[in-house]
Amino acid sequence: MSEAPALAGRREETATLARAVEDLGAGHGTVLEVAGDPGIGKTALLNLLARLAAERGATVLRARARCGGAKPYQVFREAWERSAPPTAAPRPPAAGAGPPWDTAADHELVRALLDGCARRDGGRGSVLVLDDLHHADPASARLVELLAEECAARPLILAFALRPRQTPPALLAALDDASHTGHLVRVEPAPLDAAAIASLAGGRGPAGQLATGSLGNPRALRVLLAAGHDPDRWPARSEEAAGPLLRAAAPVLAELEALPGDCAEVLSAAAVLGEPFRPGDAAHVAGYPGDRTAAALGALCAADLIRSDGPAGTLVFRHPVLGHLLHHRMNPGLRHDAHHRALHLLDARGAGPAARARHAEHALPAAADPARALRVLAEGAAEVLAREPATAARWLRLTLEYSPAGGAGAGARARLALDCCRALTAAGRPQEARALAHELLRTPGALPGPLRTEALALCVGVERLLGRYEEADATARTVVDALARPLSAPLPAQTAGLVFDYGLLHALRGTAAEVRGLAHEAARAAAATAAAATDEDRADEDGRTALGVLAAFCDSYVGDFTRAAPEVARCARLVDSRPDTVAGRAPEVLALLGCAELFVERFADARRHLSRGLATAGGGAHKHIAVNQLLGLSILDQWAGRLDTAQHHAREAERLAGEIGAPDAAGLAIALRSSALLWAAPRRRTPEAVELAEAGLRATVPGTGWWAGSALGLLAVARLMGGDPAACLRTLVEGGGEDLALLQPPSRPSLFALMTTAAAQCGDLAAAARAARAADTAAGRLGRPAFQQAHADRAGAALALAQGDPARAAGLSLNAAHAFKALRMPVLQAWTLIAATPALAAARGPAAALGPLDEALEAARDCGALRLCEDGARARAALTATATAAASRPPGPLAALSVREREVAELAAAGLSSRQVAERLVLSTRTIDTHLGNAYRKLGVSSRVALTRLLGTPVA
Repeated sequence: MSEAPALAGRREETATLARAVEDLGAGHGTVLEVAGDPGIGKTALLNLLARLAAERGATVLRARARCGGAKPYQVFREAWERSAPPTAAPRPPAAGAGPPWDTAADHELVRALLDGCARRDGGRGSVLVLDDLHHADPASARLVELLAEECAARPLILAFALRPRQTPPALLAALDDASHTGHLVRVEPAPLDAAAIASLAGGRGPAGQLATGSLGNPRALRVLLAAGHDPDRWPARSEEAAGPLLRAAAPVLAELEALPGDCAEVLSAAAVLGEPFRPGDAAHVAGYPGDRTAAALGALCAADLIRSDGPAGTLVFRHPVLGHLLHHRMNPGLRHDAHHRALHLLDARGAGPAARARHAEHALPAAADPARALRVLAEGAAEVLAREPATAARWLRLTLEYSPAGGAGAGARARLALDCCRALTAAGRPQEARALAHELLRTPGALPGPLRTEALALCVGVERLLGRYEEADATARTVVDALARPLSAPLPAQTAGLVFDYGLLHALRGTAAEVRGLAHEAARAAAATAAAATDEDRADEDGRTALGVLAAFCDSYVGDFTRAAPEVARCARLVDSRPDTVAGRAPEVLALLGCAELFVERFADARRHLSRGLATAGGGAHKHIAVNQLLGLSILDQWAGRLDTAQHHAREAERLAGEIGAPDAAGLAIALRSSALLWAAPRRRTPEAVELAEAGLRATVPGTGWWAGSALGLLAVARLMGGDPAACLRTLVEGGGEDLALLQPPSRPSLFALMTTAAAQCGDLAAAARAARAADTAAGRLGRPAFQQAHADRAGAALALAQGDPARAAGLSLNAAHAFKALRMPVLQAWTLIAATPALAAARGPAAALGPLDEALEAARDCGALRLCEDGARARAALTATATAAASRPPGPLAALSVREREVAELAAAGLSSRQVAERLVLSTRTIDTHLGNAYRKLGVSSRVALTRLLGTPVA
């Protein structure tokens, strides 16, 4: 038999089916119950079982139970009559050859079925596959109960699928008894997880949002994909996808079309109301009396089309997609009337604007009071703009379409148009937003007063989203350059919004230093405006918070941690006290705050705010922000040792960056994937990680801020770990300059530490010394926070070891490792301790080095860093061997030397030149000469001849 074909997300279920088929080949039978909700994949599993059994040569009999009016034993009759014997022509058996369907003795019928299967299968076993058994007639259900008791002793698999909510209680009870006694194996497919949904979607939509929309139901997922599912637009009508949608939804629609008239009308009324809905509301919208509606609802519950939603008495559809399909399929005229009745119902109840607007949009074309309906739509759009921007855009478009142009309402219409631009932008439709904003800007008199500034700010944001940074900058400067500086209070809200958009543009471009001064001026002016405002006219608190976060981000980006740290903490308190809306700026504000916290080493807060921002970043426009949030989370994940999650966030960032055409972000995402792979994979995969890091850097544009700088650093690490320190140095110098001035200040201490190690390994001690001093200076300029100082200490340790001072190297290494441990960065902790092993062994002896090395191995194992586990194991083996050799060696003149100095002295005394010793030990000639000089000093000799005499080694 070939390997079982994979069903996405069904590994355990597939294994259960495969075991049953294997048992069948050994002459053992199985009863398989596949139970679950409609569309969960029961039929797919039965199909898989039939295929596996057929490949084994078993006889497969199949049928589907039909609801209502069936003859007794319907499903068994059809299974038998549709399956001819394997050696016969494909036609029904001759009269009298089948089981006695008209018998009154079920046990006799069971024996006849089993004997007939035995005659047909030729000793290879039979499989009886019954789908939709919840529809089975009572005689068929009784026969299933009896067969379940006989299968274990026969080469027969009895497999059936059913919906527990629609299965007769007597049959459920009998099956439960069989399950408890071990006569039945129950398979209950669970909702698909995000990975399975991503596999099935094949890139046709965001897996997370598809998982939310489908609730993990494969049939619902197919419907969403066929409809061209966009989480921001579904369930709006999608006529261009009507054909594929109807085909994907055919099983569901067949259920709906079989409903009696009252049930269909009441269910349509429920679809108009949306879920959850009240029975009384459904009666009102359907126009039916209460008892008639109650009867219909009872039938719908029995058919499992609607379900109770809890003790409040509200009802929901068995799956949200069902309600959307019903609404999509309604007669337009009937849909209008139903929404009109629903709107009146909610008006009388005093429902909120958003709830009423959902009906007003359908009732508007023939509304008796269109002005009132338009007002409801505008109010509803304002309520849902932050969380459902596509819906807000649709309602505002309708409002603009039906609102009169010109006259006294020109200002109100302009405000609606700007709100529509904002909604279109948030919904990921920047081209439409740009067209509408430009239409307003070029229409004389369309934008009175400060609304023009607001329109320009919207254009800046739209151009940024379209990747047109130069156009965005030029648009913003038409206002920014005309502002009186410094900005004074009161600061108009429109100006504050423009400054934030302008600052966000430069933050994403990596040029935050250019707007740092403006950001601080705007934040001060906004604070002064708030202080001078009355309670009734107090300036917008969310706007002030946004400007404060922007200023703090700029400070942290340029490395002014002394100023940034307290301001970042203050902004964090403000943001934490505000709801997710933050005036519709939540994703941007949280992204800037999270990145600022990452720079100033508030790592837990950074993760919290980046995660919160990612959760609120709904809509296509926020993909640009979500990319940066995902990149920040991937960095934090790697530092925290969550290497699998780091790769997941990097892959998602790469996918989003590809969708929005952001090569810099895509390049950094690739580089982050390579970095996670470097640590998580074994050493043999290092070339793969290096190649991936090179591809990431190539994708970025040099000089474009933190994307390229971060990708550069990750490639340098990969090349160093790949055994090419010269390439590591070349990468850093070519990309960042000799003094790394082209890279942002917060990254310099770690990169200078990398440069120190690479230069030392290349034997360039002068370059290593310059880089180590630069690392310490860079950390000092940042205020020596723990993370930055730890990297400076790593640089000092690498230099000290190269200069022959293992004691200093060991001390600095332990300081760095302890700092990384306190920061909960196990990868950096383990890497530092493993690199420190030679210094610790030389300064304190091999035995003293074992403790820190074991600590490194434990940290590496805990976070799944296989590369470091291998490196640590090799270092431990070498350390143990050295300790054993040292213990067995008698005391002599070399006892005062370190392990490395002893190795160099012995080879030099044997007559090898410095170059030959360097080649033997894979070190630079300069490093060998340094170790040899230290040995001369400790042994009190001044030449190789004297060294040879001391050691008693003949000169070669």
